[in-house]
Amino acid sequence: PGWGRGTCPVLTLTLISPRVCPAALWLAAAVEVHTAKEVVAVNGTNQRLKCTFSSSSPVSQQLSVSWNFQPEDLSVFYYLKEPYQPPSGRFKDRVTWDGNIERHDVSIMVWNLKPSDNGTFTCQVTNWPDVYGTIGEVRLRVVQKVSFSEIHFLAVAIGSASGLMIIVVITVIICRQHRRKARDRRTEAAEAADSER
Repeated sequence: PGWGRGTCPVLTLTLISPRVCPAALWLAAAVEVHTAKEVVAVNGTNQRLKCTFSSSSPVSQQLSVSWNFQPEDLSVFYYLKEPYQPPSGRFKDRVTWDGNIERHDVSIMVWNLKPSDNGTFTCQVTNWPDVYGTIGEVRLRVVQKVSFSEIHFLAVAIGSASGLMIIVVITVIICRQHRRKARDRRTEAAEAADSER
């Protein structure tokens, strides 16, 4: 309603052929969202969920960011001109803004991770007129803290191997020194016997 003849509304471009309105297709370019595929964090720690985006248009005042948690489809965080934390739910007071819109960074920080936080976080960005695009997904795995992690085992293995190599080198050096001293003593004894004759 109210559209003049020859106008081509962007909102209905999915129903319009490109031959009819190619300008609308150019205006509604897609936003590309980039996230890590999987993040592993220790229970009780804090974790930054990184999400960046690229857009063919400059950052607009209508830019919005929506973070959700699957499979419950819970709202985790929302940004529109300023960050909005969830007013209720299990992510209340546990999620803060950690992004920079000017740098196309819309990341968040999740505090005090719990086993129930295992799941997929989705990041969606709209930047008018770029209203279509992919939805970024981050698979978060919260693991229990253990006394020895794989990194610790690897460090111990490398340290043990290095220590063994050092012991072998020292043993070889000591053996060579003993052999040299023994050879020197035999040489001295032979020279002394020759001089007595």
